[in-house]
Formats: sequence, C-alpha cells, structure tokens
Amino acid sequence: MDSGRSDQETARRRIPIALKILIAGGFGVGKTTLVGSVSEIRPLQTEEVLTDAGIGTDDLYGVEGKQTTTVAMDFGRITINEDLQVYLFGTPGQDRFWFLWDELAFGALGAVVLADTRRLADCFPSVDYFERRGIPFVVAVNCFDGAKRFGIDAVRTALDLDPDVPVVLFDARERQSGKVVLVALVEHVAQRRGERVPAG
Repeated sequence: MDSGRSDQETARRRIPIALKILIAGGFGVGKTTLVGSVSEIRPLQTEEVLTDAGIGTDDLYGVEGKQTTTVAMDFGRITINEDLQVYLFGTPGQDRFWFLWDELAFGALGAVVLADTRRLADCFPSVDYFERRGIPFVVAVNCFDGAKRFGIDAVRTALDLDPDVPVVLFDARERQSGKVVLVALVEHVAQRRGERVPAG
C-alpha cells in the first residue's frame, strides 16, 4: 500500500479534540447573543417567547424589552484548526432551569460568567456554582448601551472574586470582543494548570 495515501486517509479519519466551554450568567445578560456572535455555525438555540406564565418568576428589571428566554441551552462551535474545536454551551439563566447545569458542566474546560452592571447580583449564583465545583471561570461584563460603566477593580470588589479570576469588559454583539473573552478563559485555565500559554 502507498504510504502517502495511507497517511492521507489517517489524517482524514483523525477526530479533532473538542473543548467544552460554558457561557453562564443571569437572565437577559447576553449569553445567547455571545454564542451567536462567535459561533462559526448557525447556533442551536432553545429560545421561547416570554408569556404571562413567567410573571412573578422572571425578573425583567433592567431588561424590560426582553421578549424571549432560553429554556434549555444554546450551542455553538468554533474550529481552531483541524485538530481542535471549541464547543460553546449557553446555560439557561432562570433558577427553575438549574437542574440542567450539572449535565452541561460535565467535562467542561471552564466557564464564562456574564455580568450586567445593572443587575450585578444576578451573576452571584453562577460564580458560586463554579467556585464550589472548582471549575475555572472568567467574569465578562457585557457593556450594554446606556448602562453605567464600572472599572474592572470595582466589579471584582463587588463580586468578591479571588484575585486570580480574570475580569473582562466586552460587547457580546461583537465577534472579536467575544473571542477576547474566550482567549482570556483559555489562558486562565492554562495558568491554573501550570501550562505555558503560547504567545500571540
């Protein structure tokens, strides 16, 4: 058998490594938007229209214009190269869907916790979840139009984060801004594991 052809067939059959990253945070913070902006494929979304059944359950303070909500998860994919793919799983934000979190978190490399300065307390449950399970995470402050801006140090203090947890300001609508957040998470995971992070 021709060794060149054999090598080519082996390369075609090679299965890329898959990294799993969770996108978490409170209700209406921009998880679905982030997954959609960075995914190379049309993201799988489980969005449903908000109805009267959510009155008294879904707190719309600060996000009064929100009309839909994620009821299971969002899913997107980024291909780094032929050997590495990143899978993004956006978690539902409401308490009544928390039973899904343990399944989504299984095998995750780490997580991005989205924060909205108008409703900063909404990300406390996500921060607590990942801290308790020892899952590395970064906090990404979604800079909404018209929302009061706070510096990284102010957000870190307000959330009582450990000094090594990265905090990033970004815009979930912008693909490049979202990529910066994901790179920050990968670098954080590598540093926690004592691995060298490649430059650039």
